[in-house]
Amino acid sequence: MTQGRTAIVVGAGAGGLATAVDLAVANWDVTVIEASSHAGGKMRQVNDGQNAIDAGPTVFTMRWVFEQLFANANGSFDTALEAVPAQILARHGWSDGSQLDLYTDHTASRAAIAAFASEADASGFDSFCQRAESNYRVLRDSFMAAQQPSMLSLPGRVGLRQLPDLIATRPDTTLWRALDRYFSDPRLKQLFGRYATYVGSSPMLCPATLMLIAHVEQEGVWQLPGGMQSLADAMVSLGRRCNVDYRFDTQVTSIDTQSGSISGVTLNTSEQLKADVVVFAGDCNAVAEGLLGESIKASVKPRQVTQRGLSAVTWCLTTETEGFDLEYHNVFFDENYPSEFDAIFTEQSITQRPTVYVCAQDRVDGHKPTGPERLLILINAPAIGDTATPSDFDHSALWQAATAVMARSGCRVTASEMPAVVTDPIGFHALFPGSAGSLYGGSSHGMLASFTRASARTKQRGLYLAGGTVHPGPGVPMATLSGRLAAEAIIQDYAGK
Repeated sequence: MTQGRTAIVVGAGAGGLATAVDLAVANWDVTVIEASSHAGGKMRQVNDGQNAIDAGPTVFTMRWVFEQLFANANGSFDTALEAVPAQILARHGWSDGSQLDLYTDHTASRAAIAAFASEADASGFDSFCQRAESNYRVLRDSFMAAQQPSMLSLPGRVGLRQLPDLIATRPDTTLWRALDRYFSDPRLKQLFGRYATYVGSSPMLCPATLMLIAHVEQEGVWQLPGGMQSLADAMVSLGRRCNVDYRFDTQVTSIDTQSGSISGVTLNTSEQLKADVVVFAGDCNAVAEGLLGESIKASVKPRQVTQRGLSAVTWCLTTETEGFDLEYHNVFFDENYPSEFDAIFTEQSITQRPTVYVCAQDRVDGHKPTGPERLLILINAPAIGDTATPSDFDHSALWQAATAVMARSGCRVTASEMPAVVTDPIGFHALFPGSAGSLYGGSSHGMLASFTRASARTKQRGLYLAGGTVHPGPGVPMATLSGRLAAEAIIQDYAGK
C-alpha cells in the first residue's frame, strides 16, 4: 500500500491533472500547484471584452483516453462533460476559391474528394486512410499509450505478427513525400500535409508515420459547448472527488532535493512543501534551463533551437464574417505551402501568405449565429519567444496578411480594427516558461525524433515529468496519456517501499 505517500504536481495542464487523478486513486496524497488562476495549461480562455474565447487547443479527439481516466476513478466521462460529435471535421478553402469539407463519415469525404479533385484522388484517399489506420493500430498500445520505448525495443513490443505493419509506417520517408503516393492534386497534399502541424512540425521534415493523425480525427472529433476549458474543469472536479488538493495562483520557484532525492518544492511565498515525489507538468525545457533550481537542472536534456516545434500568432475576437459559411473548424490555404515552413524553420520568420486556422466556437452542432460570433484565428510562427523583440512580430501587418489569405478564399472579417487580444511567441514564452513560445515542445522532424523526447522518469530520483513536451507527445489527449504514464511509473517505482 502507498497510504501516506505524498506527491506534488507542478502545473495543472492536461498531463498534470491526469497524473493527480491516477495517483489519488492509488491512495497517494496529491497536491497540484498552478501559477494561473485556473486549470488547463494551454487549454486557456481569454476575454476580448465581450466573451470568453478558447485561445489554445480546440480539437477534441481520442475520447477513449478520457473515458478510461474517468472510469479508473469511478467516474463517468459521459455524465461529466457535454461533448457533441462533429459531422464535419473541417471546412477548407483555397485562394483560388475552391472549397472542400472533410467528414467523420468516410464515404461522404470520399465523394467530396472525387467531386473536388478526381476519382483517382478519391481512390488515393481510400488507400491513405487504410495506411493511416494501420499506422495508428500498430503504434497506439505499443508506443502512444505505453512507457517510452527505444527504437530497438519497439519491434519487440509490436511482435512478429505486426512487424510488417511497423515497417510500413515509413519512418524513413517524409510525410510530404509519402503523400505523392496517394494524391495528385496539390491542394490535397496541403490538406493532409497539415496534420504535421498538429505536432508542431513541418510535413516536409516529419516522418510519414504521422499520417496516423488523420485516422485519429476520422475516429471522431467532438465539440465542447463549454470550450476546452470545460474539459479541464471536469478533470479538476474528478480530482477533487478523489481528494486531490489544488492550489491556484501559486508559483513554484524551485523543486528541492536532499541527500540526492527530491524533497519537495519551494513556493514564491517562501513556503516549503515536502513530498516523496514531484511531477513537473510544464515545458520540460524549463527544468533543463535551471528555472526550477540548479540541483535538478541536469536531469533533463536541454532542447536545441533547431529542435523546437511551432509557435503561433493568435487573435481572439467577437465579430462577423461574410462570403464564406464557416464551420466550427476552418482552414484557409494559399499557394506554395513549402515556403511557409522554410520561412519558419530556416529563416525563423513568418511567410507573407500563411495558412490560417479559424475556430468559430459558436458553431457547435451546425448552429449558425445571426450576429457577431467568437473566433480564434491562428497562423504558424517560429518559436523564438526567448530572443525576439516586439518589433519582430508586427501584429498589424500579420493581421493584414492573415485576413488577406482568408479574403482570397472568400471569407471577409468585418472587424474594423485588429482585435485587442493577440498572443505571439513572446507572449507564449511568458505564459509557458522554458518554451521559447513553442506550443508543442520539440518538433517531430526525422525518424528518431519520437524516441528522443523526455520520458516520465528522469535521472533525478523522485522527479517525474508529464505534459505535451514529453512522451508520447503534444496534443491534449497525448498530454493526458503522458500524465497517466507518469502516475504509472511512480506507482511501479514505489510499490512495496
